[in-house]
Amino acid sequence: MGLLVVGTLAFDSVETPFDKADNALGGSGTFIAIAASYFSGPVKVVGVVGEDFPKEYFDILERYNADLEGVEVVKGGKTFRWAGKYHYDMNTRDTLATELNVLEQFDPKVPESWRSAKYVVLGNIDPTLQLKVLDQLDNPSFVVCDTMNFWIDGRRDELMEVIKRVDMLIINDSEARQLADEPNLVKAAGVIREMGVRSLIIKKGEHGALLFIEDVIFSAPAYPLEMINDPTGAGDSFAGGLIGYLHKTQDVSAENLKRAVIYGSSMASFCVEQFSIRGLEDLSDLRINDRFREFVRLSAFDEPTA
Repeated sequence: MGLLVVGTLAFDSVETPFDKADNALGGSGTFIAIAASYFSGPVKVVGVVGEDFPKEYFDILERYNADLEGVEVVKGGKTFRWAGKYHYDMNTRDTLATELNVLEQFDPKVPESWRSAKYVVLGNIDPTLQLKVLDQLDNPSFVVCDTMNFWIDGRRDELMEVIKRVDMLIINDSEARQLADEPNLVKAAGVIREMGVRSLIIKKGEHGALLFIEDVIFSAPAYPLEMINDPTGAGDSFAGGLIGYLHKTQDVSAENLKRAVIYGSSMASFCVEQFSIRGLEDLSDLRINDRFREFVRLSAFDEPTA
């Protein structure tokens, strides 16, 4: 059974100190699906778009083995749009516009034949919608959930229910502190895991990521890029690479989760090199595995002999 991705398909307008792109293909579902496709397919996508979503963008997704049966096209509707401007250090951004459009009335429906999916990613959407998706699934093996500060503030009760029902939560460092009400990330991770989630990943942007599972803490480095053109979609590309590798290997042990984190980090590093999805396009297994090995070398060292 192919893996299942629930998320947004969107138009992104992004400006950085170096360039800009208008109405580019974006959305959590898009980045997750394309990143995951390099490891495992088909990737079954549940989402919603308006009639303004061009055939060209559907064609791109299908070229990366995305099954779009679960994508609803709302007649007369407009697709979700987001616009943002990044500061010079690329770690902070200003949201210039958010137009929910068809996403405002989105009621995710998982096709009957997809409900036995064993590996699932719940992209960053309203936790009430994430719960609706979980209610439609038949005993998945591994569910990954992403969320953000907006839902931590506005849908905390619903988010807590989601956390109890998923296997892995992915959030960034500021969201971890907010959710746990604890400034220390290691302590915050302990508080969050007590909420019921088996494993936790805390993303730290240009400083890498932390994996917490069982009694293991694993620190993954960030890839040292000379040029970051567009951080949009990096976290979703990370989730796509991670879940794609887990689905390919059918192994969710702590050791394999470490490898999945590095593959996720590899896909995120490709993503940020160009605008929209261009950094993820036309990658080869050789390039992906070379990037994986470069990550391994970044933190490899020999123990002293004496």
